[in-house]
Amino acid sequence: MSTEPGSTTEPKPIRHAEPTPAATASARISPAAGGLDVLSRHEVARLRDAGAGGLHELLRRCALAVLTQGTASDDARALLERYPDFDIQILQQDRGIKLELKHAPAEAFVDGQVIRGVNELLFAVVRDIVYVAMQIEAGGFELDDSPGITHAVFEILRNARVLRPNVDPNLVVCWGGHSINREEYLYTKRVGYELGLRALDICTGCGPGAMKGPMKGATIAHAKQRRRTNRYIGITEPGIIAAESPNPIVNHLVIMPDIEKRLEAFVRIAHSIIVFPGGVGTAEEILYLLGILLHPDNASLPFPLIFTGPRESAAYFEQIDRFLRLALGDEVARHYRIVVDDPREVARQVRKGVERVRQYRLDNKDAFFFNWALNIEREFQLPFQPTHAAMAALNLHREQPPHRLAADLRRAFSGIVAGNVKEEGMRAIEKYGVFEINGDREIMQALDALLASFVAQQRMKLPGSRYVPCYRIHAG
Repeated sequence: MSTEPGSTTEPKPIRHAEPTPAATASARISPAAGGLDVLSRHEVARLRDAGAGGLHELLRRCALAVLTQGTASDDARALLERYPDFDIQILQQDRGIKLELKHAPAEAFVDGQVIRGVNELLFAVVRDIVYVAMQIEAGGFELDDSPGITHAVFEILRNARVLRPNVDPNLVVCWGGHSINREEYLYTKRVGYELGLRALDICTGCGPGAMKGPMKGATIAHAKQRRRTNRYIGITEPGIIAAESPNPIVNHLVIMPDIEKRLEAFVRIAHSIIVFPGGVGTAEEILYLLGILLHPDNASLPFPLIFTGPRESAAYFEQIDRFLRLALGDEVARHYRIVVDDPREVARQVRKGVERVRQYRLDNKDAFFFNWALNIEREFQLPFQPTHAAMAALNLHREQPPHRLAADLRRAFSGIVAGNVKEEGMRAIEKYGVFEINGDREIMQALDALLASFVAQQRMKLPGSRYVPCYRIHAG
């Protein structure tokens, strides 16, 4: 019995007396046409350095995620345990570079040749890892102030060649969970199909579930419209890529240095955002964007935001809406629209919203490809390390502007994501116990109820995985 890669329906596990060894293959590959061609000797040395300050282990982890794209697992450690002997090395030759893969997942090859899409994404991994490391080492990024961080996000996206001038706004960012049910997954495909019919490109977090569905639907619509220069952009970061391997449709992969720069990249390049049902990661994304939109400096900027899902998911968005209004005030609801079970209406509203964005940027002489006008404060940009102390110290009380409360609520969800699927976070939970989260009694009660619903609906982990909470909520 088999399932489509990335499907939310898993086959029944076949039980063996001992684990079946994973099939592997070894090969040397050159970049596909248009890929990364050359690296300096210093860059190659850094990528081969397996020491504490080297880049080899980061390269190995990200490359393994690409080679297992579509894997139905959200345990970052399980992937490494399944392929413990996997290795990747950079070979510098007179005619350019090659990648040497040892004991790589056999699923990435067909008749001894690496799949072309896998090839492209592997070299994208090399490109982004080495570029970010070299820029930081050379002082090319000013990461201590807000303009400097935005500049770094811009430069990484430009180096990845996802910023296209002289192209009308048409990029829709789709957020949603990796662990969604079959009906929700099919709904994301239907929405993607309607977006594709309207010549809209798709950007997601690059993983399975709601990150794959819109891309898959759009591919059919783009083919019907005979549209050939399509963009299916996947934006990820090192801490999450192993738990959410890129889905096979992604044709532009970008690895940002951390979750905050990943989130900023989404909102800077988006012309509209659609939110499908999800779990804590989706809640984190919602709070990040709404915290930015609640800032007075962004009051006049058009930013189309739609929450949508099938009829069966109506209660999910009702609960999200109640939580947002309770925590941030009813004013927050003017920044989003909820559309239930109507993919065509979602696409129509997105198309209208994108046109408003286009006109606004023409009137204000702003770029189509990067939202420079959006004010993002430093507290939304600085990387949050979800230690037990940092989680306990979050200010989750109402005696502050709503956008600042949203920033700390976002951090709370970010910490839970880390405890759920990121290797470092999972190890911290195993060593020190669960995160303790404190705050305003009413908000904490609502947060506890929201998280409990995510657990009950299996939105924390992929179906079939037993979820053990990594947090404890304290009200008062």
